[in-house]
Amino acid sequence: MANHLTAFSARACACALMLGIATHAAANMYRYTDDNGQVVISSTIPQEATKRGYDILGNNGRVIETIPPAPTEEEIAAREAEKQRQKELDEQRAQDRQLLKRFSHPDQAVKAMHRKIRELKGLIQLKRGNISVISSQLDNEQSRAADMERAGRNIPEAVLEKIRRLESQIRDIEREIASQTQEIEALQKVFEADIERLEEVTGEARTLPLEPNKEKD
Repeated sequence: MANHLTAFSARACACALMLGIATHAAANMYRYTDDNGQVVISSTIPQEATKRGYDILGNNGRVIETIPPAPTEEEIAAREAEKQRQKELDEQRAQDRQLLKRFSHPDQAVKAMHRKIRELKGLIQLKRGNISVISSQLDNEQSRAADMERAGRNIPEAVLEKIRRLESQIRDIEREIASQTQEIEALQKVFEADIERLEEVTGEARTLPLEPNKEKD
């Protein structure tokens, strides 16, 4: 019985010793700088010290890994700014690829702009023609109403309603013309920006004027 206990105790001691060796082998040391600027080597490291960066030492005292300092607010801001700059650059490259699919030379964009502006101005001219026709009808109805009024007759509601309807039609068309005029201005700004960008990307300068009425035949 005594021999059995002795053997058991020996095995337990051996296990404990091996566990201790394994634990010691796994326990790394840290080398860091404290708040006073002194280098410290310890099995633990304060939270504040980790922000300044530190070394992890092996059992032989050699550095097995270096943890860099935490980035400062200025460094974080600089990284974010660089990420944003790179994102904008990627977006610009994608836009340039799409632009070059549409036009290979700035003059092609100039011609496309002139063509589109002429189309919109043509629609405006048609609308102005409609206004002239409606205005003529309105003048006739207003003259009829004036004649009735001078003759002491009551103006029929149908005549008054027609006058109001014609006036409303003219106002609607004028709003459409104003909207299309703004569309032309916005369209021209977009095209001019594209033309300028094409000159940068292709290295070619436009030879056509931006104003359609100045374009050479």
